[in-house]
Amino acid sequence: MRKIKAQPLTVAGFHPYGSYLDVVNPSGNHLGDFFNDHVTFPNGGALSVAFSSLVIHRPEQMLITAAEFHNTTCEAIVAMDDDVVLHVAPPTTEAVPQLTEAFVVPAGTLVKLNTGVWHMGAYPLHKETAHLLIVLPERIYANDCTVVEYAPEDQMLIEVD
Repeated sequence: MRKIKAQPLTVAGFHPYGSYLDVVNPSGNHLGDFFNDHVTFPNGGALSVAFSSLVIHRPEQMLITAAEFHNTTCEAIVAMDDDVVLHVAPPTTEAVPQLTEAFVVPAGTLVKLNTGVWHMGAYPLHKETAHLLIVLPERIYANDCTVVEYAPEDQMLIEVD
């Protein structure tokens, strides 16, 4: 089984997969206390943008056994009450587990995954249970979500320092 190391979230490291914003400690362009337009979420307007809660539980091991992608939309994830580990791989037509990377996303950070980026949930880093805010077009999980289960030889274990 291959192991991958979860790395700190940086603009340069995460750029191929999307962008992010520290919601709790914003910086950069602002209008007073309004830190405007730091992460954009393109939406063709056909569907409403929906905000959903996801409760995640820390497993004994951070084992990646599957990944999903959305072909028509990006996805935003906000780590609400714990740092989380998120795995991603570049957008492709076929699963590319060998290109998977993992990032530690600090609590209070919004991550936007580009359209087509392979991912699947996240893992709490410190707590047994953590909460994520998921932002997707309404019901996209029902009509644009491709999930691939990895063969045992393609599964990987995430390590964190």
